[in-house]
Amino acid sequence: MVYKIRAILNVKEDVIRDIAILKTETLEDLHNAITNAFGFEGSEMAAFYESDNDWLQGEEFPLFDMGDGTDSKIKMGEIIIENILKAENAKLIYIYDFFNMWTFYIELIESNLKNENYELPNLIFSLGSVPKKAPDLQFEGENLSDEFADDEEDEFGFDEYME
Repeated sequence: MVYKIRAILNVKEDVIRDIAILKTETLEDLHNAITNAFGFEGSEMAAFYESDNDWLQGEEFPLFDMGDGTDSKIKMGEIIIENILKAENAKLIYIYDFFNMWTFYIELIESNLKNENYELPNLIFSLGSVPKKAPDLQFEGENLSDEFADDEEDEFGFDEYME
């Protein structure tokens, strides 16, 4: 059976690729299909992460072990796609190139795609162009600067050490 998987690159403009792939392939095969579909070399470190409907990052499945040999994480090549993407709209997060942090939202769009007699995996839809540079990640948090204004009295007595 063939899966239709949508990969959305997390950039300002829409950059989407739909890939047809056998459900019995591994996440490493999907990694290779994604890097080919987006024009990357495929030689950088990458990882998939389980995700929920809110795109919260869960368990990591790296391309290969980066540790000292004691790493117990399951590698991409050990996971069959149908075992991780079990229902339509199942989601993964995919990070390619940990220095540039190309981030993709991966979703199972269709699980009963008919094989149209083309070689699999296959790019079946493409929208948008990949930017030359990965976007800068913006981490936003609560602004605490007003809470620690200089004109307030230091209740813990730390001001005497700051002079």
